[in-house]
Amino acid sequence: MKIDLSGKTALVTGSTAGIGNAIAKGLAETGAEVVVNGRGQGKVDAAIAAITKAVPGAKVRGIAADVSTAAGCKALLAALPDVDILVNNAGIFEPKTFFEIPDEDWSRFYEVNVMSGVRLSRGYMQGMLKRNWGRIVFISSESGLNIPTEMIHYGMTKTAQLAIARGLAELTKGTAVTVNS
Repeated sequence: MKIDLSGKTALVTGSTAGIGNAIAKGLAETGAEVVVNGRGQGKVDAAIAAITKAVPGAKVRGIAADVSTAAGCKALLAALPDVDILVNNAGIFEPKTFFEIPDEDWSRFYEVNVMSGVRLSRGYMQGMLKRNWGRIVFISSESGLNIPTEMIHYGMTKTAQLAIARGLAELTKGTAVTVNS
């Protein structure tokens, strides 16, 4: 199957390595203009270079912003006011027994894994609806349904992502905007 996303701008959060980087590379291969995101400019620049090398002619740029904070999301939205495709990939995980997970970890996981996607979806979805085209994807996990006993705090955030994606999908009924996880 040939997917052509020429003329579309795609933002992939947490795309300097791992799954996010593979998604960014795949979107570049479809012709989309890809915006790489990570917390540090050095890692963003390295990811851009790697994708550009792997996909000759790719349109790739980057924005360093910490999407785990409201200020970081605000800065990212200011630097990139509109996208056609938003991939909410930024996330963290850490094996830890339930009794050893402090309140701070619960809050940190929620901010990174859940609120980053909430804030960016809120910032980009209205433009997608006005243009009547857009894609929002939350990178969740089977841990959202089968909560791992050694990462209950992580599983909780992945369940929340499923709920948010489902609720946002309901808001797009009758449009050419889709929300999935």
